[in-house]
Amino acid sequence: MPESSFSQPILAGLRTWEQIGAMATLTVLAGVIDAISFLTLGHVFTALATGNLLFLSFALAGNGHVPAARPAIAIIAFAVGAVVGSVLTRSFLRRGRRWFPAALVAEAALLAVAGTVALWRHGTGPLDHDPDYVVIAIVGVAMGLRGDAVLSARIPGMPTLLIQTSLLQLLHELTAGAGSRVPGDQRRMARIRLLATIAGIFVGGLLGALMVPWGSGRALLVVAAGVLLVACMYVLLPRCRAQAR
Repeated sequence: MPESSFSQPILAGLRTWEQIGAMATLTVLAGVIDAISFLTLGHVFTALATGNLLFLSFALAGNGHVPAARPAIAIIAFAVGAVVGSVLTRSFLRRGRRWFPAALVAEAALLAVAGTVALWRHGTGPLDHDPDYVVIAIVGVAMGLRGDAVLSARIPGMPTLLIQTSLLQLLHELTAGAGSRVPGDQRRMARIRLLATIAGIFVGGLLGALMVPWGSGRALLVVAAGVLLVACMYVLLPRCRAQAR
């Protein structure tokens, strides 16, 4: 399927700065999710698959402090979410529907379910001493959905879930100098996207750490509300602009 088939529904609906703002917000929320996961769900990541794979390898080698089950469940759940997201995205595209807001609504719903389950089964405290595999799995599926949605959207330099590639691309851009063949305006916009991604993960991690006293359940519900707000923005902004014409 051609690249434009995926990106057109988003690019046609929002202006460039609106896209950057929305994706930067999602990046911050991804940082919050991983901070909450690591600090309150038992030292496991639900968005950063690389970290889980390393934790799993440490556990299988008999080292580290994280049992193999936690990262294994997170990785499997992430993969399930990515597969489901891919199938749903193509289904929405065939029907000509706006798939990106739908993916965000699904993610928000899953995070809300995870937060509700955490509150129901464990109260308002963190789950680091009593990890709940059901909560870890639900959040992992939500992050898998997000990963596929962002990958399909192909917003340059804004993957929302990781910064390694963004950091490398930014350093490459900064060292390109005057010899670059890319027009200046495009280069500046690329740098802004990359900086927004890197800063977003940092800010999200900071916010997530500050939210630890709220407990796992309440923190997940707050993030769910944030994701839902971004989904609403994708739907409402184009409509408001069309009505204003």
